[in-house]
Amino acid sequence: MNRWLERLAPIAFGIIALSLWQAAVTLSGVPSYIVPGPIDIWHAYLDSYTILNPALVSTLTVTFAALAVATAVGVALAVAMAASSLFRAAVQPWAVTLQVTPIVAIAPLIILWVPQPFVALVVCAAIIAFFPILSNTAAGLAATPQDLQDLFCLNGASRWQMLFLLRLPSALPNFLTGLRISGTLALVGAVVAEFVAGSGGFASGLAYRIIEASYRLQIPLMFAALIMLGISGIFIYSALGLLERFLLRSRDA
Repeated sequence: MNRWLERLAPIAFGIIALSLWQAAVTLSGVPSYIVPGPIDIWHAYLDSYTILNPALVSTLTVTFAALAVATAVGVALAVAMAASSLFRAAVQPWAVTLQVTPIVAIAPLIILWVPQPFVALVVCAAIIAFFPILSNTAAGLAATPQDLQDLFCLNGASRWQMLFLLRLPSALPNFLTGLRISGTLALVGAVVAEFVAGSGGFASGLAYRIIEASYRLQIPLMFAALIMLGISGIFIYSALGLLERFLLRSRDA
C-alpha cells in the first residue's frame, strides 16, 4: 500500500500544482504572454506539436549519443586510471578542469571547430556528461576489497582477469550511479549546445524552438517546450534507475 502511495504521490502533487497555477493565473488576470496557464500551454502544444515533437526527437538523439560517448570515454579513462597511478595523476586534474569549465564558454569554439553540427552538439553534451561516470567508476574500481584481490592473486589471476572478473563487476553499482547522473547532464548539455547553435542560426532541437518562440513572444510555446524538456529529464532519470535496479538484481541473483 505504501509503495502505491509513493508512486501516486508525484502525480497527485503535479495535479494539485497545475490546478493552483491555473487558478492563480485565471483569478489574477495575468496575460498569457507574461505567465501562461497550463491550459494555454496545452493549447500551444496542440497547435505546434508537429514542430515540437520532431524537435524533441532531435534533442534526445543528441542526448543519447552524448551519453554513449561519455560512457565510453569515462569508463576507458577510469580503467586506465585504476591501472596506472601515474596516468591518474596526469589526467585527473585536467578532467576536473574540463568539468568545472562552463560549457557555455567553450561551446561556441567547439561549434566553430567541428564542421558537422550534430557532432559538435554531441561533443558539447558529452563534455558535461562524462565526469560523473569517470569519477564514480574510478571510485568503484578503487574500492574493490583488498582481500578479494589477494584471493585472485593467490589463484594466479592475471591483471586483466582481475579487472574484468573482479574489479569491474565490483564497480558496477558506482558506474550505474554515475550513469544515472550523466543521463540528465547529457540532456542539459544538449540543450546548452543547441542554444549556442540556435543563436548562430543552426535550427535544431527544443532549445532552438525556445529561442524562436522568445523572439516572437510566444510565451505559451516556450513553456510547452520547457515542460517537454522537464518530462524528458524525468523519463531519462527513471529509465536509467530501472536499468540500475535490473542489472544489480541480475548480478546478485
